[in-house]
Amino acid sequence: MKLDIALLAGDGIGPEVIDQAVKVCDAIATKYKHEISWKPALTGAAAIDAVGEPYPDETHEVCASADAVLFGAIGHPRFDNDPSAKVRPEQGLLKMRQKLGLFANVRPTFTFPSLIDKSPLKRERIEGTDLIILRELTGGVYFGERGRKDDGNTAFDTMTYTRAEIQRLAKKGFEMAMNRSKRLCCVDKANVLESSRLWRETVQAMEKDYPEVEVSYEFVDAVAMRLVQWPKGYDVIITENLFGDILTDEASVISGSMGLMPSASVGEKTKLYEPIHGSYPQAAGKDIANPLATVLSAAMLFEDFGLQQEADDIRRVVNKSLAEGIVTEDLSEDAKAYKTSEVGDWLAKNV
Repeated sequence: MKLDIALLAGDGIGPEVIDQAVKVCDAIATKYKHEISWKPALTGAAAIDAVGEPYPDETHEVCASADAVLFGAIGHPRFDNDPSAKVRPEQGLLKMRQKLGLFANVRPTFTFPSLIDKSPLKRERIEGTDLIILRELTGGVYFGERGRKDDGNTAFDTMTYTRAEIQRLAKKGFEMAMNRSKRLCCVDKANVLESSRLWRETVQAMEKDYPEVEVSYEFVDAVAMRLVQWPKGYDVIITENLFGDILTDEASVISGSMGLMPSASVGEKTKLYEPIHGSYPQAAGKDIANPLATVLSAAMLFEDFGLQQEADDIRRVVNKSLAEGIVTEDLSEDAKAYKTSEVGDWLAKNV
């Protein structure tokens, strides 16, 4: 198979972890006789520094014409610490999602046998956890009307959803549930928010089209508690943008490290694959960042192109690296921690 992949390294540790994913993908391509053409492009703070925009038109053209996008991370502390900044790296991520039509973020949460005791939660609570959170990406409070009034002393952000936006996200959730254990949980705050009531009534109306799926409805605060108490109780969760942003980060620590969880953002055409962690600027350039989430995101990419054996190979070598202690300092229990690049080299060699 020939694949054209847009490569958006981004900021902070993004370039370092992306480099390791490319090594592994190229090793897979060699083994299975695929051809991967990488198309690098700028985004985030790196793009602001170069051209003044966090998601330039040139980058969009590369992404829109590619078969898929492999993405690192966005963010830089000089923008975080400047509330008056007019252009921010994160605006590039929102713009990219909107222009590419990436309306659903797919975030799996699972455990690794060799790391089960590194989780802050007890083994008996998390062992066997295997859930997916499907987060809506292009609506809600992040994209609603916002502003200041009363001489800047009052601020407002508006959460707005259309029925169509909810339906397309829920449809993907139902379809995922049908391919798993046929359980779907819609997370909202329908006891307070009108937008959540629209979410609930829209999903309820869709239940008849998927009679095999058992659907539950829970408030977001209750789910935040139960994800810690009993994550195995969930299979597929669907929710809106803000709630999903918070719940997916909470769920990520179940595995023992944010550096381990992959994700995909999908639309009608383009798909983007990225680790769930941020740009981690404190580690940038030090060759210490954990590349496994990015590598596992590449496994999701292969899987979505129907290349299951290739995806399984990547997951196999990742599990082997964890079991044999070929890990970066965030997972190392002793003085022997491997560099980011060393982990990437080891994974590529063992493919």
